[in-house]
Amino acid sequence: SEEKRLEDVPIVREFSEVFPEDLPGLPPARQVEFQIDLVPGATPVARAPYRLAPAKMQELSTQLQELSDRGFIRPSSSPWGAPIMFVKMKDGSFRMCIDYHELNKLTVKNRYPLLRIDDLFDQLQWSRVYSKIDLRSGYHQLRIQEEDIPKTAFRTRYGHYEFQVMPFGLTNAPVKSVKFDWGEKTKAAFQLLKQKLCSVLILALPKGSENFVVYYDASHKGFGAVLMQKEKVIAYGSCRLKVHEKNYTTHDLELGAVVFALKMWRHYLKYLTCAKVKIEYQKPLGLLVQPEIPQWKWENITMDFVTKLPKTAAGQDTI
Repeated sequence: SEEKRLEDVPIVREFSEVFPEDLPGLPPARQVEFQIDLVPGATPVARAPYRLAPAKMQELSTQLQELSDRGFIRPSSSPWGAPIMFVKMKDGSFRMCIDYHELNKLTVKNRYPLLRIDDLFDQLQWSRVYSKIDLRSGYHQLRIQEEDIPKTAFRTRYGHYEFQVMPFGLTNAPVKSVKFDWGEKTKAAFQLLKQKLCSVLILALPKGSENFVVYYDASHKGFGAVLMQKEKVIAYGSCRLKVHEKNYTTHDLELGAVVFALKMWRHYLKYLTCAKVKIEYQKPLGLLVQPEIPQWKWENITMDFVTKLPKTAAGQDTI
């Protein structure tokens, strides 16, 4: 059946002003505005414009006119000035980009802590409905703080301009994804992903803080581990051996796999029971011998969350 268009959704038709094809103009003033904080002692920097080919000069004139008509840029007399360049897109069109390298060097960088993606996924447990919001021309929907507008100034053959909305290229601006080419291969991949998501092999979200099981293995190439809960896979983990780790004995490699798994998932396993471990090439219990484990290598292992390990024939814990 033919794919449903956005215009066919009842709520979109009811609030059509929220879903325009293009932004009508300068966004209204809001409580949140983009600001550019400079390091102490910073002074304005202006660079000469880059030379452009005749075809790009015509494109520059066209895009400057469009940005001016929408109110996104305005003429400037700022002491700041960045050069512009063009980047060719996949469809053959050109995107005007401002070279804000010098301004970015003088800008105080945002150090806001981003949440770990796996922690965010953990918060989705018990959820049934998921949604997302994608803004059209999201950069141009955020105004710049009035006193910071002169810092965005750029120089062209046709004049000196400055942005009133957030432009591309500033160091603290959020990253925006590029256009995705939706073809037959990507469509087939999407259908395959949906099929896999409906199968039992998909990763499950952790529920509660009990019944976690770690399966691990080690080889002369790397460590591998699987975190499971109630026979459902929660996460996979693997890594290559470092140069010095390739000299480890078999026992050290297997212990290294345990340490690798517990470090990676300690927020799940700390102070809990490692109920079961499995080594693919484990020797029969009668052939087990006590390994000599160098104290200097494993002295930082906290055994408070490594309990109830499999027992040897003599009743000793094994790793």
